Amino acid sequence: MLSEINVTPLVDVMLVLLVVFIVTAPLLTNSIPINLPKTESVAPVEQKDPLVVSIDGQGKLFINKDEIQPDLLETNLKAAKEKAPEVRVQLQADNGVNYGEVARAMASIERAGITKLSVITAK
Repeated sequence: MLSEINVTPLVDVMLVLLVVFIVTAPLLTNSIPINLPKTESVAPVEQKDPLVVSIDGQGKLFINKDEIQPDLLETNLKAAKEKAPEVRVQLQADNGVNYGEVARAMASIERAGITKLSVITAK
């Protein structure tokens, strides 16, 4: 008379453990212990008017409302960064502008050392 082992409770427990591990596994990878430096908060310097770099439908480049040559964009932005190190730039381009023009403008902004860039779009 051989008795068989009932494995149904074992399978139930294993499935519950599997669900627990699936839920907790992503949380474990994000819990890297890091000692962050302590700083006192300082109010950010508010710049009232960000620079607006615009590209119109013909591919003409403007800083605020002044038309400039594309090869002078980086130079003008570097000069603006020297005057205000925390300068912010807003980039807006016409819907019909080639993406290459926008990419060149973004590259010039990056080479000028400006890290705060907003791309303006319509809703």
